[in-house]
Amino acid sequence: MAHPNDRYRAPALDKGLDILELLAEQPHGLTRAEIVKAMGRSPSEIYRMLERLVARHYVTRSQQGDRHALSLKLFELGHRHPPIERLVAQALPAMEAFAKASEQSCHLGIYSRGNVTVVAQVNGPGNWGLTLRLGVRVGLVDTGSGHVLLAFQSEQRRAQMLAEHDALDGERPMPEPQLQPLLQRVRALGYWQGDSQQAFGVVDISMPVLGLQGNALAVLTCPFVRRIDRPQGPGLDAARQLLASAASELSIA
Repeated sequence: MAHPNDRYRAPALDKGLDILELLAEQPHGLTRAEIVKAMGRSPSEIYRMLERLVARHYVTRSQQGDRHALSLKLFELGHRHPPIERLVAQALPAMEAFAKASEQSCHLGIYSRGNVTVVAQVNGPGNWGLTLRLGVRVGLVDTGSGHVLLAFQSEQRRAQMLAEHDALDGERPMPEPQLQPLLQRVRALGYWQGDSQQAFGVVDISMPVLGLQGNALAVLTCPFVRRIDRPQGPGLDAARQLLASAASELSIA
């Protein structure tokens, strides 16, 4: 929602953005009446704005005409953004080579709007593995991906990222006195490795993709799953070394 003290106001634009942000949190969509109630706006205001969002394909309407949901247009627009498109195009061959060699899945995340957004995903070659959906947001302070993105930043940039952070559903908060030493350890090691805070039996390995100044442009993460029925496959140490090589290949530092 728009802040009441915003210096420059565009009420019509604010209404449209409010609707998009509301629908982004509703996987099954909302009826027009539910949108009106949630936003505290008049039905006529919402009707006109919804019609425009549907006409521009940002919002879809059910065949019955009573339920509205976010379309994939914003997702498509985000992936047309040249820096992300170039990063993903460059990363996918290295990620595919890692997945084949390690027999594990991996995903690429970038910092976005206070958390981490997955912009590329490659499955392992076998029938088992842990994968994340493209476009999903994961926590900044309770994941290996977030720890790496925070650790490899300037103090000023890290403070800005933490100030922008909004807790996601199920996130485990971490007080700053606990977070800062953890980030120092990650920076000293050059990577994160530890038990997943989201799934039992998974060890997350996260490596930074570094820019010229040594800051993390992105993070490459493997949710390592040890196979009971295939003990001869590459182990955790081998997977970490392979992931480090892939991240180094993508880095420009």
